[in-house]
Amino acid sequence: MRVVMFGYQTWGHRTLKALLESEHDVVTVVTHPKSEHAYEKIWSDSVADLAAEHGVPVVIRNRPDDDELFDLLKQADPDIIVANNWRTWIPPRVYSLPRHGTLNIHDSLLPKYAGFSPLIWALVNGEQEVGVTAHMMDEVLDAGDIVDQRAVPVEPTDTATDLFHKTVDLIAPVTLGALARIAAGETEFTPQDRSQASFFHKRSEEDIRIDWDWPADALERLVRAQSAPYPSAFTFHKGKRLEVLSAVVSEGRYGGTPGRIFYREGDGVVIVAGADARTGRNHGLAITRVRTEDGRELPASAYFTSLGGYLTSRP
Repeated sequence: MRVVMFGYQTWGHRTLKALLESEHDVVTVVTHPKSEHAYEKIWSDSVADLAAEHGVPVVIRNRPDDDELFDLLKQADPDIIVANNWRTWIPPRVYSLPRHGTLNIHDSLLPKYAGFSPLIWALVNGEQEVGVTAHMMDEVLDAGDIVDQRAVPVEPTDTATDLFHKTVDLIAPVTLGALARIAAGETEFTPQDRSQASFFHKRSEEDIRIDWDWPADALERLVRAQSAPYPSAFTFHKGKRLEVLSAVVSEGRYGGTPGRIFYREGDGVVIVAGADARTGRNHGLAITRVRTEDGRELPASAYFTSLGGYLTSRP
């Protein structure tokens, strides 16, 4: 099939690579300009560079809604558009232009975790598996019929980076598997159960701020979700920002007020956690490694030279 590819960052790069190595003919690539957004600089393999290396025409756009691009797409005469990690709305006249419509590749197990940063949100929320979905694009974001979907388990110590590497390897088989069904003439695919749908926004500074009212297991997952190269989860100690680089759920249960710097346990320093910590039924978060405001990384046991006082969400 003649394919136009819409994509960005490493997700788009992997998709384009799979298409270029397949029997399909990539006739045009549309991608975004480089971004300075913190999350968009992390997995930033260039779709434009890969396309240029293979002599495929490249169009750079923030939004694909102008007449010039639409005319270029009509001239390309695609059988299908394949999109992955396209960051802005694709209008109906574009996604419905090809003979077979538009196939979108999304790194979650739709209908859950539509939208942005699905792997991080899924890890924070304690999901047992994550994956990649290929679905037909329609007027509702990430809501079209599912053509192919594959999952991988979330292990107890997985970070968001681990899940990225697990799921990015699913892009090629999911994309090519879905295209094989479409090329074979299939048109009936699996509708999404919209009662199970959830939609998440882009992550920002506010989303990595530690709230000590959260239970310790959720905070431990937040720390893993924000592990390098993502921006680290942070709190404040004596008015200064303190990044939490690693932590575990405490073995013991600790009562009191959320945020209290309370007890040394193993290699960590336990912080009281959970909105109902006053009951004494909660585990705490045992912080094991931190980064200070001036960039020093050190064990929590070395940083917290004395106990007592509080970690807070604001200076």
